[in-house]
Amino acid sequence: MDNTVNETSLSPEGVDHQGPQLAHAAGGARRLEIWLPFVIVALDQATKAVVRSQLSMYSSVTILPGFVNFTHVRNTGAAFGFLNGADFPLKTLLLAAIAAAALIGVGLYAASLTHQQLAARTALALIIGGAAGNLIDRVVDGSVVDFVDVYWQSHHFWAFNVADSAISVGVAIMILDMLGARPNVPKTV
Repeated sequence: MDNTVNETSLSPEGVDHQGPQLAHAAGGARRLEIWLPFVIVALDQATKAVVRSQLSMYSSVTILPGFVNFTHVRNTGAAFGFLNGADFPLKTLLLAAIAAAALIGVGLYAASLTHQQLAARTALALIIGGAAGNLIDRVVDGSVVDFVDVYWQSHHFWAFNVADSAISVGVAIMILDMLGARPNVPKTV
């Protein structure tokens, strides 16, 4: 083990002046993981507040005729309406606890990524922001506000929101990153 000190980084008093610079650089490398989830949560909560104030439950506004409506619905289940129709004791608490645990797990994994893993860091920041936005709804209201209703003729996709979109885009980026769909970036183990 080499215990030598790099003399060029020490001041005449023996104080390492590179340490703060390196710490600042490392903190700057993580700005994406800090601000992107906050932007997603703010946008998600703002759009949901507009929907709650402007659209009564189950009412719709046509955005693109024959393709997209904004329809105020509530999802008491998980993703894509899973468990929406099921009713059991402590359902909201259980789903919130699972979402919080997943959010913590994703956050810990995101913190382990290197600065060079930009696609994965971006993907996880989107997932964290989306999960946090939906978790806020679940904790505050017991359900998640969904409003983007995409359809073709009589076939409707599950209604979704900004948080769901962020999660979906994050997962897509993560899958593409894992498949190696990026130019000349070395794979990490």
